[in-house]
Amino acid sequence: MKFTYDPEADAAYFRLSKTRPQAAVEVREGVILHVTENDKIVGIEILDAKLRLPIPALMKSPVAAARP
Repeated sequence: MKFTYDPEADAAYFRLSKTRPQAAVEVREGVILHVTENDKIVGIEILDAKLRLPIPALMKSPVAAARP
């Protein structure tokens, strides 16, 4: 698993697999599942992330991607 955060978009992404998603399904406003053609969840995108997640703690976690 890999976590990334885009502060400009205030969007968080949890990559669960290296498999490329084929579709995106919004399961709740601002919560999007990225899935394969067989409906395997390979990513989770969360918009308005600062309101929904502890971003500072997640950025310190071992799954956080290095910032460019």
